[in-house]
Amino acid sequence: MRVVVRPPRALRGTVEVPGDKSVSHRAAILGALATGPTEISGFLEAEDCLGTLRALGALGVEVTRKGPGQYRVGGAGLLGLQEPDNVLDCGNSGTTARLFLGVLAGQPFWSVLTGDDSLRRRPMGRVTEPLGQMGATVVGRSGGSRLPLAIRGARPLGGIRYRSPVSSAQVKSALLLAGLYADGPVCVEEPARSRDHTERMLAGFGARVAVDARGVTVTPGGELRGRPIHVPGDLSSAAFFLVAGAAVPGSEVTIPGVGVNPTRTGLLDVLREMGADVRLAARADAGEPTATLTARASALRGTRVGGSVIVRLIDELPVLAVAAACAAGPTEVGDAAELRVKESDRLHAIISELGKLGVRAEERADGFRIEGGTPLRGAVVQSWGDHRMAMALIVAGLVAEGQTVVEDTACVATSYPEFLATLNRLASEPCAVVES
Repeated sequence: MRVVVRPPRALRGTVEVPGDKSVSHRAAILGALATGPTEISGFLEAEDCLGTLRALGALGVEVTRKGPGQYRVGGAGLLGLQEPDNVLDCGNSGTTARLFLGVLAGQPFWSVLTGDDSLRRRPMGRVTEPLGQMGATVVGRSGGSRLPLAIRGARPLGGIRYRSPVSSAQVKSALLLAGLYADGPVCVEEPARSRDHTERMLAGFGARVAVDARGVTVTPGGELRGRPIHVPGDLSSAAFFLVAGAAVPGSEVTIPGVGVNPTRTGLLDVLREMGADVRLAARADAGEPTATLTARASALRGTRVGGSVIVRLIDELPVLAVAAACAAGPTEVGDAAELRVKESDRLHAIISELGKLGVRAEERADGFRIEGGTPLRGAVVQSWGDHRMAMALIVAGLVAEGQTVVEDTACVATSYPEFLATLNRLASEPCAVVES
């Protein structure tokens, strides 16, 4: 499937984005481990999160869809999961694979996890190695560091203080979930604090969680209790419309109910540094802070991005590169080598594809330099099978002269099935059209 993009006159209006992918995964998993039901509203009905629900069903958890984005997860309790009778397919979702490894590390049975071609190339050793130190047995490709992986848990696992070499919410979350089955505290320290949805939600379910400057500690022994959860709008999905609103002349885009967890808002900070008119209103906080976001067309300027802000915008860097291409002057991004082990090598992919659109850019080992200021020209570009690449390139097509064709866009359904429909609602006439 490919998408043909033509620049709109402007993008104007108010749109909603789907539920936060990270929060949706965690709500389903913790609901499954709780005692009593968990009612979830705003759940992201995209391939990654639906795959998590299917995997929970294979482990004996009752999951009921009550309406669009509304699910009831029947809590099996910490000790209530059942051995699956088939392989658990995580699809394209690194979050599903890594968080399930943490849960399964505490189960007294064998499970096998696999995924699609992309996921089978992604590193799992950063999770399986510390889980092995805690007592789980993991066997599989590349010494237990690539899917498919077979895991047999232990009960209890051993407590651990783990210093993660990378700041990764998936690594941290896997170990904290495993810590629910440990015989002592499990502490995870990171070079910089990653998104904190797991520790927030664990505390909300009744787990004993402590956060300090050094890291996050979960102490086993408490019971998780089912509770209602509302999933806020996904800032990573809103990012595409914020950049489009700032970059397309004459535009003003408003998005209500977006999660603005401070461990996720690096994009907002950087866009403001670039001169973007991005405003927050109607703030609220029910466990996860939310706000209404508005982006207006702005004269963007280049900037430098690196250090601790990278972990706060790691998923938004592909579309930030598009903003950089529209800015006056150079933008340099560093400390982002983690992008090489996402659904694609995003550092290589975004520089390669923006180059086809006439952007002057240089790929670096841990980032890139984009000159900015040169008009983009329509061209045929590739998504590399990566949902965030596909959507970022569609946004680039909105500001390119002539027609842009983005190939291999079926992957958008991984996180945002309604992306094109939402985008077209902001234009006076359809600006992004699917062609088979």
